[in-house]
Amino acid sequence: MDEKKVCATESNDGSCDVWSAKFSDSSSADHLVVMVNGILGSATDWKFAAEQFVKELPDKVFVHCSERNVSMLTLDGVDVMGDRLAEEVLEVIKKKPNMQKISFVAHSVGGLVARYAIGKLYKPPEKGHMEEWGNKDSKEDSVGTIGGLEAMNFITVATPHLGSRGNKQVPFLFGVPAFEKVASCVIHLIFRRTGRHLFLTDDDEGKPPLLERMVQDDNDLYFLSALRTFKRRIVYSNVGYDHIVGWRTSSIRRDSELPKWKDILNEQYPHIVYEEHCKACDAEQSDIMKDHGSDKIEEELVTGLSQVSWEKVDVSFRTSKNRFAAHSIIQVKDQITHIEGADVIQHMIDHFLV
Repeated sequence: MDEKKVCATESNDGSCDVWSAKFSDSSSADHLVVMVNGILGSATDWKFAAEQFVKELPDKVFVHCSERNVSMLTLDGVDVMGDRLAEEVLEVIKKKPNMQKISFVAHSVGGLVARYAIGKLYKPPEKGHMEEWGNKDSKEDSVGTIGGLEAMNFITVATPHLGSRGNKQVPFLFGVPAFEKVASCVIHLIFRRTGRHLFLTDDDEGKPPLLERMVQDDNDLYFLSALRTFKRRIVYSNVGYDHIVGWRTSSIRRDSELPKWKDILNEQYPHIVYEEHCKACDAEQSDIMKDHGSDKIEEELVTGLSQVSWEKVDVSFRTSKNRFAAHSIIQVKDQITHIEGADVIQHMIDHFLV
């Protein structure tokens, strides 16, 4: 049969920007992979990764690079962007009725947007299934779906899960308390509503900061249940030279939990310096691990997110000539200048549940 090209990622207007060689008129792909860009980004930020996913996992995945939250729209707030992403995902699912599974791959603030979106897309298990799961010991066994699809991989890359509020979470502020305090007061002038969410200065209708609400099920938004639904949750973090998102906030760790790492862990993935599988722990267990004098809200975020298991992958571009662009290299935002991050993308693919 003649080799044909079919659209592997597509825009809502039907245009294609990634193509893959197939040997069949119909694709057997039933796994939707949604890629989400970061602040001031665009759908093309994930172009290299999307191409690699389609190339390495032919007839298995259908990649959709989100385009609802791009450029200045990324300043509208995590919740507004999350609403738009959820609507976009449902539209894609409607157009692709053969999809059975779903995964998310998100960069920077996009990881928070994806977490909000899955909270909206979560559907609890049907009553019969809940009774069936009732005898299981693990909370993670009792799961629902995301947009009606089986949830597989939830991957974030350099995402500020603990926010950007002080405590050296934004490296370019050099950890100077005065700089961090000023930043929290003026960040909304630059990054508008999204900035308030990142620095936890939002107080909509007297509610706690959004990121604090997003570590639990909040009314009809099932943030924690949605995370628990995924078979894998993975965070990729820069251990240094990422001047936008610090190591602790992207890896969901306390200071005392930051590991020692080696330059090369595996020659196949030369920039991955540490891997850790963290089991879920309840609030009582987390209380024992608290740092003395730690930030109260930050501690609540770590404790809340630690209620589900995480795979943590630490990345270092210390030896790269372009290391100060680590925040973009880890995503391979540009195929020419950021190609050193290709091994990180390959690591994602090699460990991806299909």
